[in-house]
Amino acid sequence: MRLVLAVPGDLAAPTGGYAYARALLEHLPAQGVEAVHLALPAGFPDPDADDVARTAALLAAVPAEAALLVDGLAYGALPPEAIRATGRPVCALVHHPLGHETGLTPERAAALIAGERAALALAARVIASSRFTARMLAGEFGVAPERIAVAEPGTPPRPRVAPRPGPHVRLLAVGTVTPRKGYPVLVDALAGLAGLDWSLTVAGTLDRAPDCAANLRDRIAAAGLTDRITLAGAVTQAELERLAAEADIAVSASLFEGYGMALTEALARGLPLVAAAGGAAAETVPPGAGLAVPPGDAAALAAALGALIADPARRAEAAAASFAAGRHLPDWPDTAAAVAASLRTDCPRTA
Repeated sequence: MRLVLAVPGDLAAPTGGYAYARALLEHLPAQGVEAVHLALPAGFPDPDADDVARTAALLAAVPAEAALLVDGLAYGALPPEAIRATGRPVCALVHHPLGHETGLTPERAAALIAGERAALALAARVIASSRFTARMLAGEFGVAPERIAVAEPGTPPRPRVAPRPGPHVRLLAVGTVTPRKGYPVLVDALAGLAGLDWSLTVAGTLDRAPDCAANLRDRIAAAGLTDRITLAGAVTQAELERLAAEADIAVSASLFEGYGMALTEALARGLPLVAAAGGAAAETVPPGAGLAVPPGDAAALAAALGALIADPARRAEAAAASFAAGRHLPDWPDTAAAVAASLRTDCPRTA
């Protein structure tokens, strides 16, 4: 079977969605699927008229014998007429709805949701990256449940991080610095814990939303935490492995997650978790592996972090539960198998 995976922008970008696409291209051949990448314009999810016209032409040129799967960053922003113009069945891969990105005006969010609902109505089938997203697509976007398949991201096995008693506790937050990731909430929470012995490293690109990154630096400085919080920017996999091996607690203040790959990476390493339960994150953090708090609640986040920072025995218990849960996570070959199965049954070709 042949597959064309259409993804906008830079496939090497250090985000979960692009990592998912790269992993599919790597692992689908073992499932009998010859997968190739089709690069779409980088303007999505805010394409101009030229982006839309170029995309429609690129999709229409996909060979008839190949299945076509379009990443949701582009698919959800395509007007219905551009999808119809392909003249072929098109399947969509959805990580989380575009209109649920933090920082949008109400008008822009509503427009994105309406546009994605119209686009999804034309999808031959939809592959969602979590059960939470699948339920959201069915309930909010009107996609019939039988048209949705779930293929959760893979989490390769990682070396276990041995719990340490402290006294210094190293916190690690992984994720691009954007409004949705809630880093200002994390800074506000940590400002109330200045009396405890901790440091935080944020590993995530700073150039995706430069204004957000600049505001975060200002907030850290205003809280007097410049010497305790490090913005590491984008890091290599080797650097991430080192940071994780040195960490004592993984923390996420994200306001919404379509899955939460940084959380499952923490589970695979056996790191205790403190996470905002926004979107799918509420289902990703298993009982006992850490503490979940309401998204956007700095006081609750501070209380949860303070409880684990101050109690090494509790951290050790959470670490054991985290590692136990991480051993049951799907790996990328499992993800590829789920996608391949859906493609064979649900993504028809034109020939």
